Amino acid sequence: MELRDLAYFQAIAETGHLGRAAEQLGRTQPALTKCIRRLENELSANLFERSGRGLKLTPIGDALLSRTRQLRNSVEMAVREVRDVARGSVGHVRLGSGATTTEYLLPSLYSTMLKETPEVTMELIIGMNDVLRASLRKGYLDLVIGPLAESDTEFATVPALEDRVVVVARAGHPLFNKRPKMPDLLNYRWVLPGPHVAMRKWLDHTFAANGLRQPDVQIETSSISLLPRMIAHTDLLSFISVRNLGEGRVGSPLREIVLPETTMSRWLGAVYRQDAYLSPACRRMIEIIKAMPKSNPLPKQRRVA
Repeated sequence: MELRDLAYFQAIAETGHLGRAAEQLGRTQPALTKCIRRLENELSANLFERSGRGLKLTPIGDALLSRTRQLRNSVEMAVREVRDVARGSVGHVRLGSGATTTEYLLPSLYSTMLKETPEVTMELIIGMNDVLRASLRKGYLDLVIGPLAESDTEFATVPALEDRVVVVARAGHPLFNKRPKMPDLLNYRWVLPGPHVAMRKWLDHTFAANGLRQPDVQIETSSISLLPRMIAHTDLLSFISVRNLGEGRVGSPLREIVLPETTMSRWLGAVYRQDAYLSPACRRMIEIIKAMPKSNPLPKQRRVA
């Protein structure tokens, strides 16, 4: 069984389509078909079955995909480790970060890293936490800086900053003319991340736990922190970190709607795979995060209630 065949198999499995996999790999469809036949002959089992115009993994194929990811990640980690040793290099960091941590955590982290190790190279991907964690799981990233799950048995975590996520609206929003309650929030439409993002899940669960329907989402976005000015010209509500609010910050046009029931407490920090190879630079970055003062105060926000 060759690593090349496993790489082709993984691409087909993840795209669910022979043509898209061929385009992604720069190979022909007949070449990929021969690859699958070699694997199926070797395993004496079918790996795929037809599903509409695409392909769906059989149970045997699903098991092979899991092992293939583990094997390819192990090979990649070994190659990176040997290269780092051969170059005598501090290495390369493939880092994923959310918008909030990119603005309020990464600057000091980068500053410290570059002072200590000016030769380090970094690749930064900014995105929503669910997407970044999926990339971390597949081995495409070494480290993710973002919200930490309350209980995380899949990854190792290092807390850095305490955070709070609150419901916000423009300063002149009608809700500020009274003391709003949770049902009042459902009279307006929202700007929220996708349903698989942790903060959206928390908000949906909170409304459900209080016997209320879920918010009516008008705009679903991968980066709320880029939209405050747009929200400030509407009656839309949103749900963002208080670290984005206040004078001089990206969310300065918005104000917190003070409701304890819709205030989410969380920690921001580092997430990484416990079994993965980490370059010296990546290990040092984790040590810097561990050493950060945990008493970093949340910014004071002028509340309107």
